[in-house]
Amino acid sequence: MQFVFCNLQHLCRKATRDLRKRNSVCKQIFRRFTITVRLADFSKWGTTKKNRKLKIQITQDILDPKMEEILSSLRNRVKEQGDYVRKLKADGALEIDIKMAIAELKHRKKLLEDKEVSLSHIIFDRARMEDLLKRRFFFDQSFAIYGGISGQFDFGPMGCAFKANLINTWRNFFILEDQMLEVDCSILTPEPVLQASGHVDRFTDLMVKDVKTGECFRLDHLIKSHLEKVIGNKKTDENVRKECEDTITKLDGMTKERMIEVMAKYDIKSPTTGSNLTKPIEFNLMFGTQIGPSGLMKGFLRPETAQGIFVNFKRLLNFNQDKLPFAAAQIGNAFRNEISPRSGLLRVREFTMAEIEYFYHPYETEHPKFEDIKDLSVLLYTEIDQMEGKSAQYITLGDAVSRLIIENEILAYFIGRIYLFLIKVGINPKKLRFRQHMENEIAHYACDCWDAECLTSYGWIECVGCADRGCYDLVQHAQSTGVKLVAERKLPVPRSRELLRVVPNKVIIGRTFKKESKLVLETLEKASENNILNMQSDFNLNGGSEISLPNGTKVYITENMVEIEKYRKTIYVEEVIPYVIEPSFGIGRIMYAILEHNFRIREGDEKRTYFSLPPIVAPLKCSVLPLSSNNEFVPFVKQLSRNLTKVNVSHKVDDSSGSIGRRYARTDEIAIPFGITIDFDTLKVPHTATLRERDSMGQVRINLDEIPDVVRDLSDGKLTWSEVEKKYPKFEQQETTETK
Repeated sequence: MQFVFCNLQHLCRKATRDLRKRNSVCKQIFRRFTITVRLADFSKWGTTKKNRKLKIQITQDILDPKMEEILSSLRNRVKEQGDYVRKLKADGALEIDIKMAIAELKHRKKLLEDKEVSLSHIIFDRARMEDLLKRRFFFDQSFAIYGGISGQFDFGPMGCAFKANLINTWRNFFILEDQMLEVDCSILTPEPVLQASGHVDRFTDLMVKDVKTGECFRLDHLIKSHLEKVIGNKKTDENVRKECEDTITKLDGMTKERMIEVMAKYDIKSPTTGSNLTKPIEFNLMFGTQIGPSGLMKGFLRPETAQGIFVNFKRLLNFNQDKLPFAAAQIGNAFRNEISPRSGLLRVREFTMAEIEYFYHPYETEHPKFEDIKDLSVLLYTEIDQMEGKSAQYITLGDAVSRLIIENEILAYFIGRIYLFLIKVGINPKKLRFRQHMENEIAHYACDCWDAECLTSYGWIECVGCADRGCYDLVQHAQSTGVKLVAERKLPVPRSRELLRVVPNKVIIGRTFKKESKLVLETLEKASENNILNMQSDFNLNGGSEISLPNGTKVYITENMVEIEKYRKTIYVEEVIPYVIEPSFGIGRIMYAILEHNFRIREGDEKRTYFSLPPIVAPLKCSVLPLSSNNEFVPFVKQLSRNLTKVNVSHKVDDSSGSIGRRYARTDEIAIPFGITIDFDTLKVPHTATLRERDSMGQVRINLDEIPDVVRDLSDGKLTWSEVEKKYPKFEQQETTETK
C-alpha cells in the first residue's frame, strides 16, 4: 500500500505543476543568445578559420526600448502558442496534438532567440582559446596518433590538475560542509538493476545506418546537418529555406514517423558515401557487456552514478542511525554510447559525474540551512516564462519558494548551493541561469527539474541538473527485488489498522503446482495489500486470479487454494519511502564553461592569451622564476620549492632561458595565479622576493620565509590580493610583454 500511495503522490506532484498560478517577480531582464555560425568539431582545433569568431549575446541589465519594440511581436507569438498548449492540456487533447503544439512553441522561441542574437554585437574567439588548450595540452582527443576516437578525450598535466582541484573543491563544498555520506560504487552494473531503473527500455536515440558501409548516424543530427546544407545553398528557394529552418527548430520532440517523412522529402543520404540509409531504429545509449567468463550475466557500464546509491540505501540509512534526512554523494565515471558525439567536452562517451542524493520525509520539506541562502538572488527561467515568451528573471530563493515557483525549501537550498559553488570555481554569474524543464523534457523518474545552464559560445549548456526524483527509484528497486527500501520512525501514539493477508491451502497448492509450489507460496506470502485486493476482485468476477512468480512463470490461483482474511494490527512504527532531491554535476561540462568564461587576451598585447582561473581550481598555484641562470640563485630556488611543498602548494620552477616577461606569459597561459621571482635583491639580507599576481600583474616584495604561507592562504581563499597589497610594499619594475 505504501508503494501505491507513493506512486500516487508522484503523479499528483507532476499534475500540480500545471495548476500553479503565475507569480510576479523582479523585472530585471536577461537576454538569451544563440550562435550564428555552424560550430566546428574539436578534432579540427584552430583549422576552420571562417568559424573563428562567434557572435553571442550577454546579460543586459537595462532593456533597450528599441530592441523591445522589435521583439515584442515575437514575444506575443510565443505567448499565444504557450496559451494554446495550456488549453490543449486543460481540454484533455490527444498526446500527439499536444506534442505538435509544443514543437511549434519551440519553433517560435527559436525565432525569438535568433532575432535577439541578431541585435547583439558581442564576439568570442573560440578557435583561439582552443588553440591554447591544445598547445598547452589541457586536453586532446584520445588515441590521436591512431586517428583519434570521437567523443573521447585525454587530459594532459594541466587539465588533469584542473579537474582534480575542481573535484576536491566540490568535495569540500558539498560533502564536508553538509556532512554527506560518500560512496564509491561499481561501474559494471547488472542488467536487472538498470531494467528496474528504466534505463534499459527508455535510454535510447533514433539511429540510421549506411547500407553499404554500416556507418551509423544519429537521425536528428543527420537531418539537421543536411538541412543546414540546403539552407546554405545559394540556389535554394526562399520558401524551401524557411521550411528547412522550421523543420530544424521542431526536431526536438519530433516523432519517428515524422522524421521518416523528412528523410524522404529531402532525399537524405549517407553524408560520407551518398548511399541509401536504413530505416530508423532505437539505439540504446548504454555500453553493454558480459560479467564473468560464462557470458550468461548481462551487464552495462553505468550511465549514471545514482543507481549505486539507491541500491545501497538500507546500508546508508543504517549508517546514519536510521534517521532521515541524509545525503549520500558519489564521484565517478559514467558512460553513454553517443551515436555522434560532438562539441568537445560537452558531449562525450565517457565522463565524470558528481552526484548527490538527498533523502527526506515526503511531508518534511524544510531544510535546516535554508535561512543561509534564502536571500540569494538567482536568474530563474521558469516553465511559464518559457511558454509566454518572456526572459529569465532574477528572484530571491525565499520568494521563489513562497510563490511556489520552486516546489520546496530543499530543492531551493540545493539550487542556491549549486549557484554558490559554480561562482566559487569561476563561472561568470552573468552567464548563469537556472532553467526549469518543460513538461515534455522531464525525465521518466522526475517530478520537477531545474538545470544550471552556462552561457558559452555553444549556447546555453546544461552543467548541473537538480531533479526532484520523488520516490521513483526506491519504489522500482523494491518492487524488483522484494526488499523493503523504507525508513522507519516510531509513532508518538500507536495506531490500530485493518489489514489483509493470504492464507494458502498448502495441500491443494502442493498437489496442483508440485515443484513450483514453493515459489507459489513465497509469492502469496509477499503479496502486497494492493495485489490482494486485485486477487479478491478477480475471485468475485472469475473465480480465479493469475499471479506472476519470481522466475517469470504465470500461474492461475483458484478460490479453493487460498483464503483472504482481514485482521487488525497495532502499528508502533511508521514506514516511509523517502523522497529524493538529486543535484547531478557534469564535471567535464563545468570545466569547459569555466575555461571559456575565464579566457582572456592581455590588454595592450593581443598576442598574449591566458586563463584567469580562480586560484582554488588553478592547476598549479604558483611559479618560481629565477631572474637569470646565475648560480647564486640556485640555493634560494631549492629552499623555496621545499618550503612550498611543505605547505602543500603546488608549483612549477621555470629556470629556462628567456626574459622574465616571456616566462610570465608562459605561466599565465596555464592559469598559474601567482609568480615568485628570485632576483639579485634576494641575495641581500633580509632575503626577499617579488610575488606577482596574474590578472592585475601587480607585484609586491615579501620576505622569503613568509611567501609559502601567503601563497597558500591566497590559494585557499583565506587571503585576497588586495589585502596582500596593503600589507607589503609594491614592486614597481616594468614588466616586459615580449612573447616571441
